[in-house]
Amino acid sequence: MKKILFLDRDGTLIAEPADFQIDRLDKFALEPDVVPALRRFAEAGYTFVMVTNQDGLGTASFPEEQFRPLQDLLVRVLASQGIVFEAVRICPHKPGDGCDCRKPKVGLLLDYLRDTSWDRAASAVIGDRDTDLQLAEALGIRGVRYACQTTPWLALARDFLDAPRRATIRRETKETKISVTVDLDAPAPIRLQTGLGFFDHMLEQIARNAGISLVITCDGDLHIDEHHTIEDVGLALGTALRQALGDKRGIGRYGFVMPMDEARADVALDLSGRAWLVFEAQFPRENVGQMPTEMVSHFFKSVSDTLAATLHMKVTGDNTHHMIEALFKGFGRALRPAVARGAGSEIPSSKGVL
Repeated sequence: MKKILFLDRDGTLIAEPADFQIDRLDKFALEPDVVPALRRFAEAGYTFVMVTNQDGLGTASFPEEQFRPLQDLLVRVLASQGIVFEAVRICPHKPGDGCDCRKPKVGLLLDYLRDTSWDRAASAVIGDRDTDLQLAEALGIRGVRYACQTTPWLALARDFLDAPRRATIRRETKETKISVTVDLDAPAPIRLQTGLGFFDHMLEQIARNAGISLVITCDGDLHIDEHHTIEDVGLALGTALRQALGDKRGIGRYGFVMPMDEARADVALDLSGRAWLVFEAQFPRENVGQMPTEMVSHFFKSVSDTLAATLHMKVTGDNTHHMIEALFKGFGRALRPAVARGAGSEIPSSKGVL
């Protein structure tokens, strides 16, 4: 879905000393860092719409033939830097004229208001006045108050585009009560409490090898057996990872690995949006601690299903503990480059979506 930034002009895109707006060519200056910031938004797939009030447009004091060249100059300057506006909406009326298009009224944006195809959760109005925040509220989207000294443009871009990727999933059934919190951009905290010591140890291997924060609590029906706890934690973990990844823009997508003493685990991961598990293992023992070895494949199937990932896992060895630990460590090591950002701003798929 399209993500839109509705941008004010005077005082947001161009500098606005108290005595002028865009009608003063001799004072025409862009706000600091607005170009590199908006280029980052453009690379991240944002669409731009300019929305501004222009007092006195078309009057004797500010004739339209003077205004249009200045406005066109602004648009051309930004376009030369890759910042292109899908639409430019300008209210020409003065305060008190009773029009329906002066911000914070939505008359300039009725087509966007009626259109349900753009992503309101990811979109925003950015401007330097209360009317911009009120417009955002009327559109049902985020409003951001721009101020050069306190919220400069590059900081705004970081807030939108580099925000930590976090998710918390709470899952409660008659068999388990689970909370999973992940942060893909922080290595701590790591806290695991499932009631199964060996399982907690394996979950810790995922977090530490992936370089992510993972906090899991599970109150499960262990008086029956371990099945529901291990399965449901896998389902909740996969869901949390998928939610934290968002649209997956800029991620590595793929991951591979890993040896551990006599055991060797081969793990291939693709955050493809398609759930598939291929699992090859012959464990010498039926249990390690309180964890049945048959639940290892079941756990990773649950993760794969809710993460919507293709996961191929194969392990050989003699020591069951080492074999299972190699799989969990391998999954973490495969996850690390797959979720890492830094592969540009595109979604890593020829289809444009994962």
